[in-house]
Amino acid sequence: MELRVLIVEDEFLIASMLEAHLVRLGYTVPPIAATVEEALSILEQNEIHLAVVDINLAGTASYPVADALKARSIPFVFTTGYGQSGLPEPYRAFPIVQKPYRISRLEPILRGLLPEMSTP
Repeated sequence: MELRVLIVEDEFLIASMLEAHLVRLGYTVPPIAATVEEALSILEQNEIHLAVVDINLAGTASYPVADALKARSIPFVFTTGYGQSGLPEPYRAFPIVQKPYRISRLEPILRGLLPEMSTP
């Protein structure tokens, strides 16, 4: 099964490196979303299996993306330069990886989000 991972990240270099690594691992990555609007549009137009969502997109919180993913039962992990304590209460239950992060730290979290699906 082809697993599609949505990347929601406004930092081009981080997004590009993450995309390249996920593709090497066998995931499919639709276009990268740098804004909330782009992410919501991609969600509407693609079947997504999981997502990596930066909380701060050029000063805009990505919580509407998290809400849309949750409504669709799509697992995701937040990335942020801030700690989990800075998250509003409804979002603290979701996995979070603090920036700067290593792909090797993110990879097992992504795999753990899809235990019932075959991973690449």
